[in-house]
Amino acid sequence: MASFSSRGPNFLAPEILKPDITAPGVEILAAWTGASSPSGLEWDTRRVQDNIVSGTSMSCPHVSGIAALFRQARPEWSPAAIKSALMTTAYNLDSAGGVIGDMSTGKASTPFGRGAGHVDPNRAVDPGLVYDAGAEDYITFLCALGYTDDQVAIFTGDGPSTNCSTHAGCSVGDHNYPAFAVVFSSKKHKVITQRRVVRNVGGNTEVTYNATVTSPAGVRVTVNPRKLRFSVTKETQEYQITFTRAAGSMKEAYTFGSIVWSDGEHTVTSPIAITWPSTSKIAEI
Repeated sequence: MASFSSRGPNFLAPEILKPDITAPGVEILAAWTGASSPSGLEWDTRRVQDNIVSGTSMSCPHVSGIAALFRQARPEWSPAAIKSALMTTAYNLDSAGGVIGDMSTGKASTPFGRGAGHVDPNRAVDPGLVYDAGAEDYITFLCALGYTDDQVAIFTGDGPSTNCSTHAGCSVGDHNYPAFAVVFSSKKHKVITQRRVVRNVGGNTEVTYNATVTSPAGVRVTVNPRKLRFSVTKETQEYQITFTRAAGSMKEAYTFGSIVWSDGEHTVTSPIAITWPSTSKIAEI
């Protein structure tokens, strides 16, 4: 990961992992506008057709282009389904077999640096399962964040028909996102449960997925159920994942793990990030 790459956690909604994913963004050869010099300096009068550039402005077009191709390959998929496919099939190991490094620390990167991993378009076109979300899911998410009816109505355009009271009790952490971010806001906060719904988009309609969990340090992770059975009449399944804080205190600010659903052909991976009480106030800024 480049040292200039943005880092998590998500300050506005700590229960939503950021960044989402990483893509090539260092020294990228790309077309260049004739309206500016290759250096961007006022005194530079050169004009070129191509330039080598680094930045998120290079990484983003890679992912955007892949998403555009997916709209053609999978026209029935929603934007959330495409995003899910990109995230759950991303890879986290470099060409030498080690975890992708972080140039800012000189150590292995974490999900707060690389997100779900490096985008892999060939795998993403056949992800097996997707975490989908529609308009109602995002309304619930905004209400859970504390937005008022009038504020949510700005997004929906529904005016007075928007009513967050119908979404009372909903949790930000239950947004159907293909990653898990958990904040233990105090030492008394010991158990957190989040819920997800996945849809089978693989070629096999009669299939069973099994869960494998790598628990973050200091947390016991349980998944219920641990098997998801899909059929022609049951293409979506719901599960819940519970994070139970272990005894004692954590010295680390954050710990990380993952949950993988597999049918033997597909591996659907979601990162897990835990924020501990000593840093929760920072994460909520």
